[in-house]
Amino acid sequence: MHFGIFVEEMRYGRDQVSAFRDAFELADQAEAWGLDCVWLGEIHFTPTRSVISASLQVASSIASRTRRLHVGTAVTVLPLNHPLRIAEEVATLDHISEGRLEFGIGRSGVARSYDIYGIPYGESQARFREALEIIREAWKGEPFSYTGEYYRFQNATVAPRPYQVPHPRIRMAANTEETFPAVGQMGLSVFVGLRAAEIPDLQAHLAQYRQAWRRAGHPGDPSVYLRIPVYVSTTEAGAIEEPRESLTHFFGRQAELARAIVGRAGAGPADRRQALAERMANLSYDDVLTKKVAFGTPKGVIDRLSKLRDELGLDGIVAELNPGGRIPKELETRSLRLLTHEVMPAFK
Repeated sequence: MHFGIFVEEMRYGRDQVSAFRDAFELADQAEAWGLDCVWLGEIHFTPTRSVISASLQVASSIASRTRRLHVGTAVTVLPLNHPLRIAEEVATLDHISEGRLEFGIGRSGVARSYDIYGIPYGESQARFREALEIIREAWKGEPFSYTGEYYRFQNATVAPRPYQVPHPRIRMAANTEETFPAVGQMGLSVFVGLRAAEIPDLQAHLAQYRQAWRRAGHPGDPSVYLRIPVYVSTTEAGAIEEPRESLTHFFGRQAELARAIVGRAGAGPADRRQALAERMANLSYDDVLTKKVAFGTPKGVIDRLSKLRDELGLDGIVAELNPGGRIPKELETRSLRLLTHEVMPAFK
């Protein structure tokens, strides 16, 4: 069972210098305490939430200061940059890390980033498909040309080729029912989450994903990682109350982001998006504890993650340690220590 941590959000009240220092210290702890990977988000134009806008550069720094730990992107937003440039930078990072790179991709549900970059969100799906096709071809290291709707070039040869052969594992974020079979058809590993989805939703979507994987003739079983808030405390009461403020803020913000995309071109049916936004807005804290997170004592978190593993067929957990950014550093560190020292060994 893969265990990673998701690093994106800066701690509330910290400045930007401290935010980078916190991220690097967290990576050092992950290396020392046996975690498999640090996964980095990509957030643009939201300075109160995150400084990790250039995730590949942050990943390069983490790779250089660690020796065992893998570093991943969760996710690189393909439509917001030229795919040839992404291919070059990711392959370079794969060499810097000597094969410890995990390449997570997606198109993001934050339409505002597209607006500021001047890229219509309605084009995001088509741009994503073209970009992924180009990146995979570029990593062969041979001259090629491409003529698509958004990208056109002649006789490009990307160097370096990736350190890993043929390239780093590609893992795609999937959130809508249409995406899951497409990811399976392409033979890609997948990220899933519980921010908007419910367990029965994910079970149905993952069944479609695995069916598409088999129909396409891909060997073996596909890999499914769940990104989920995880908080481990010494008492049941502490596990409920210590992260309350942070999680309440976090899910309130997620509901606002969900509302912001309703009706946007490229976001899927407006009625479905509206229903998801309303469902998130109406979540109580008890709902969050029951359906959206893995909080508890070490034993409680082991039981919760074991159940999720069995219900969804997971082979990896990506833990969000401080969603909302309001859990004090000493409590976050204690939670991580309990996770790595008392919870993780039950799955290894």
